[in-house]
Formats: sequence, C-alpha cells, structure tokens
Amino acid sequence: MQEKRSGYFSKNGCTCVSLERWHHYNGSSHLHGDIPLTNSSKLIYQGRILKLVIDSLTLPNGKAVELEILQHPGGAAIVALDEKNRICLLRQYRHAAGGWIWELPAGKLEPGEAPQTTAARELTEEAGLQAGHWSSLGKFFVSPGFCDEIIYLYIARDLTVVPAQPEEDELFETHWLAFEQALEQVHDGTIVDAKTMLGLTLAAKHIPA
Repeated sequence: MQEKRSGYFSKNGCTCVSLERWHHYNGSSHLHGDIPLTNSSKLIYQGRILKLVIDSLTLPNGKAVELEILQHPGGAAIVALDEKNRICLLRQYRHAAGGWIWELPAGKLEPGEAPQTTAARELTEEAGLQAGHWSSLGKFFVSPGFCDEIIYLYIARDLTVVPAQPEEDELFETHWLAFEQALEQVHDGTIVDAKTMLGLTLAAKHIPA
C-alpha cells in the first residue's frame, strides 16, 4: 500500500518522491536539479582534475545527510565515422583499469568550454582528425551515486586528417574498425569502457543497414 504525503509516499518501508514532485525539483529540461538542497560543502581534497567534498544537505524528503561527492568538470566523447562507416577507436593504456582498453577519443571539459568544442579539440589532439559534421548523441552521468561527472556524446563525420597532438601522459594506439565489428565487441566483452559502450550503442541507429 502506498501512502502519499505532500508529494512523498511510503513503499516497502522506504520514503519515495512522487513523479510530480521530482519534476518540481528537477524541471523537465534540466539534467541537474534546480532547487538548492546543499546547506554546506567542505573541501577534503583538491587535485589537478578532481575535487572531493563532503556536502551537508537536506534530501527532498526532509532528511539531513552528509554525502561524499567527487566533483569532475565533465567530458566529451566522439564516435568518429569515415565514409566507409569505420569507427576510430583508441587502444589506450589505463593504469586504473589495469592495462590496455578500447575507448572512443574523449577528454575533459576545460573551464568555460562548450562540450562540442571539447569534442572537436580532443578529436584533433588524440585522433588527428577534424570533422565537418557533428551530431549530438546525448549526455549521461558516469556514476551519480558519488560523482557529478557528465559525459557528452557526439557523432563526427566528414573527417579530415590533421596532425595529432597527444598529451605527454597519454599512451595509445589509433585503430579503425568496421562499425559492426566494434559494436559486436561491446556485446562480447572486448570493449568494457562505459562511454564507448554507450556511444556505440546510441550511434547504431544512425548507421545505414
């Protein structure tokens, strides 16, 4: 039995927020909520890319909590397709992943930088490519339980080869695979990087049969 209380209801011993109240907090056109629930934020660690904070806040059900939040500027990833519908993938060394993994060209947003600008910059720096046509595939939270990072996904076409400009701490190889082969590697477990898996899956409907 569900008991509604001013936009909240109880179910299986948990306090839940009704859909109407959720839209009141978040708005239909925003990925982040637009109601200020955080009472205070304490900086624990400031790194080159990341910040770790403890947020003291009030949840929509009125409960006061403290949450450890990893703040990240966000990033952009690119499904770059040539005229044969081959996709550019990087075989990149990732220490955190324990070795080499397959990834889309991608990188973090710089301060004040629009996501598509980030995508274009990273496509040039990592893959040595420029694109004449861009399409958005959407955006997603990487791990919203503790991190605010959002990655924006794009398809890039009408490619031109230019000099690559990889950063000194990046170690990768550039490969071109048939799109169908790359998508199969999502399903057989060869590709395990989340942004790459989602980018390929979302791009599939844009590839002619």
